[in-house]
Amino acid sequence: MNNVRTVSDTKRTFYSLHTRPINTIYRRVVEELMVEMHLLSVNSGFTYNPIYALGVVTSFDRFMQGYQPERDQESIFNALCQAVEQEPQRYREDAQRLQALAQDLLVQNLIAWLSQATHLDRDPDLQGQLQAIANNSQFKYSRLFAVGLFTLLEQSAPELVKDEKQRTEALKTIAAGLHLSDEKLTKDLELYSSNLEKMAQALVVMADMVSADRKKREQRQQQTTTPVAPPSVTE
Repeated sequence: MNNVRTVSDTKRTFYSLHTRPINTIYRRVVEELMVEMHLLSVNSGFTYNPIYALGVVTSFDRFMQGYQPERDQESIFNALCQAVEQEPQRYREDAQRLQALAQDLLVQNLIAWLSQATHLDRDPDLQGQLQAIANNSQFKYSRLFAVGLFTLLEQSAPELVKDEKQRTEALKTIAAGLHLSDEKLTKDLELYSSNLEKMAQALVVMADMVSADRKKREQRQQQTTTPVAPPSVTE
């Protein structure tokens, strides 16, 4: 008997947990992230790790930036995690822990640590997971893991990730140390950046449409409330 959850099962669970409608422009983002998390969660080779969690949190927060009503963001995130049978608090806490760690490290030390060139006595749990990834030829790599690595670099040295040459070198070093494909890593992050740009452009277009619609409504309201001058009477 096959008890593996389907995408439909996950979507059904999600919409039973978050019952409010999701704004059209964001619905595709939410469902794509949901499907990606689902496919990983049911893959026998996948193992949860904090870098993946950071990738999930970063992707969600950046793509959902500006979502209204703002209070729904937490409900949507919680439902996403619970729909794939994960604890949202665990994702948030691991993401915050890694961000704080990256902000506290010089970027060269962070790169050396992530690439397993050196061991730092900072986070034994993450240290062990990095070693396990490097030693596991069957490690289930994902785009969300790549986003997590990128976020660590970004938190440690924002200027480095803006420099294409430095960013590429850093990613190659990390990929080599963890035995990942640097080509795949780079392509996934390029797609991530491209999608963020498209989302930002879509939000600008949406804001312009809302503004234009509001002006039209105000003009119509003015026209209906402006008193009409009585016709002149000629003797």
